[in-house]
Amino acid sequence: MDPKLYERYSRQILFAEIGEAGQQRLLESSAVLVGCGALGTALANLLVRAGVGRLRIVDRDFIEPSNLQRQTLFEEADARDALPKAVAAERRLRAINSGVTVEGIVADLSPKNTEELLRGFPLILDGTDNFETRFLLNDAAIHLDVPWIYAAVVASYGVTLTVRPGETACLACALESGSENGSQSAGAGAEDTCDTVGVLGAAAGVIASIEAAEAIKLLLGKTESAGGRLVSFDVWSGRFQSVRVPQNPECRACVRHDFRYLGGESQPRLTMCGRNSVQIHEQRRQLDLAALGRRLAPAVAEVRENGFLLRFRVPPYEMTVFADGRAIVKGTRDTSVARSLYARYIGA
Repeated sequence: MDPKLYERYSRQILFAEIGEAGQQRLLESSAVLVGCGALGTALANLLVRAGVGRLRIVDRDFIEPSNLQRQTLFEEADARDALPKAVAAERRLRAINSGVTVEGIVADLSPKNTEELLRGFPLILDGTDNFETRFLLNDAAIHLDVPWIYAAVVASYGVTLTVRPGETACLACALESGSENGSQSAGAGAEDTCDTVGVLGAAAGVIASIEAAEAIKLLLGKTESAGGRLVSFDVWSGRFQSVRVPQNPECRACVRHDFRYLGGESQPRLTMCGRNSVQIHEQRRQLDLAALGRRLAPAVAEVRENGFLLRFRVPPYEMTVFADGRAIVKGTRDTSVARSLYARYIGA
C-alpha cells in the first residue's frame, strides 16, 4: 500500500479485523446510499472517512435550516442556498476525502428507477425517512440478490437490521404481518415521525455508527457476525436491545418473491421529516427552471432559482420545483390543494 494511504488509514489498519489487506479491499469497494438526512449524512461521513472507494448518494430533498440540528454534512450557507442534499453532500465528502469517488444524484427513488440507481453495487444502505421506500429497497435488494441495511430513527430511539438475501430474515419478515396482503404490522413505533415527536441528532449518530460497522463487515466479506438481528438503542433511556429475527416461511418478499413495491403495486405515501408538505411525483417532463422562474416572477412572491431547483411563495404556501418535474408544496397536507397549485403554476 502507498505510504500516504497507509498513514491516512493507519489507525484502522491497526484494528486486527481489518488490517492492510482489509483496508485495500475497502478502497476497492462500493456502496449506494438512499437518503441523505440525519442518518445518511452521518453514515456517509463515516464510510468516506473509512476509505470506502465509491459511494453513490441518492436523495430527492433540499436543505432547510431545520436540518442543521442533526444533518452533519451541511452548513448554514447550504440552507440559505436551498441546495439539494445530494449535491451538498457530494461536495463536502469530496473535500473530506479526495481519494474516494462520491456521486450525488438528485432523484426520488421509485419503482421506475430503482434498478437503474441501485444495480451494480454490492451493498445498499438505508438513509430514508419512510417505510414505503424501505420496503421498495427490501424488494430491490432481494430481487438483485445483494445485501442491504435498514435503519430508522425517531425521537431518541433508533433501530437497524442487516439483510442478506437467502441467508437472513428480510425487512418484510420483521415488520409485515402474515396476512395475505402483507400489510405492515400496526404499532406506535411505525406511526411516529420526526414532525410529530421530533428527533435527536445523537440517536441518528448512534444508529449510523452501527450501520457503518455492519457495512464495513459486509464489504470486507466478514458476514459471520453480520445480519439477522434487529438492533435498537434509545439514547435517552440508555436501553439497548439486539433480537434475532427469524425468517418468515410465508414471507411475501424473500420467500414468495412477491415484489409489490418494486412492481409499483403499493402506492407510495411519503412523509417529509419536519415539514407540513405534500410531494408531487410528476416525472414525465424536464423543466427549464430559469425560464419558469422568469415566467412566474410577476405572479408569485420570492422567486429563487439556483440551477438545481426553483422556489417561490404563494402565501400561505411555498413551492419547490425540481428540473424533473417533481414539486414539494409546503404549508398543506391536502393533496388536492397541492395538485391544484401545481396545475395553476407549473401546468397540468
